This record gives sequence, structure tokens and C-alpha cells, in this order.
Amino acid sequence: MRTIIESPGAPKAIGPYSQGIKIKANELIYLSGQIPLDPVSGHVVEGGVEAQAERVLENITALLTAAGAKMTDVVKATMFLKDMNDFPKVNAIYSRYFPTNPPARSTIEVARLPRDVLVEIEVIAAL
Repeated sequence: MRTIIESPGAPKAIGPYSQGIKIKANELIYLSGQIPLDPVSGHVVEGGVEAQAERVLENITALLTAAGAKMTDVVKATMFLKDMNDFPKVNAIYSRYFPTNPPARSTIEVARLPRDVLVEIEVIAAL
């Protein structure tokens, strides 16, 4: 059971995220942060931050599928960006994976990510 939490006493969500998520779960799935590595070659994908964000979200989708879950089961996401100026581009890609009732989310600009990638995302899902 997944319920979106909204309150007029807090600012409305200004993007593809929810203020909060209340869950009743039998199982929780914690995924490690995913970076844009191609699953076949093991190399960082080329093509800039959009291509990297797409690969990260595809990697997350694959891991959730392996765990018997879907993107709609994600209740919390944390995005790490090398440059917060890339936020609109990553946000546009991210919103395609969470078109309705998106999970709660935090976004953090960091000095450096593994393999010098531009984006990393970790998620928590509830079944």
C-alpha cells in the first residue's frame, strides 16, 4: 500500500516528486547508487548527462525487475549530480520514468562521483 502525502502546511512539490510517501510494505528493496555503466561493456556511456541519466534509470529498472518490483514501487530516490546546472536535463529524463505519483526525492550536487560520471541515483522500493 502506497499513499502520497501532501500538506497545505508545506510547499507543493515543484517537480516529479512527492512531498512524502506512506507505505505499508511486506518487503523493502534498497538499491545501491547506480551510475551510467553499460551492462554489457561495463564502460561509462557517452553522450552527456541526458544519456547518462537514461542509462542510470534503465539500470535501476533492470535491478527492480530482477527483484520482482517496478518503478511504480519506488518510494524514495536520491539523485547525486556533478553539476546542479544539469538538473533540468536530468529532471526531464527522470520524469519519464515516474510520470504519475512519483516517489519522494532528494537531489544533491557533489564534488565528484565514481568514474567521474555526471549522475548517480539510488532508490528504495516497497512491495
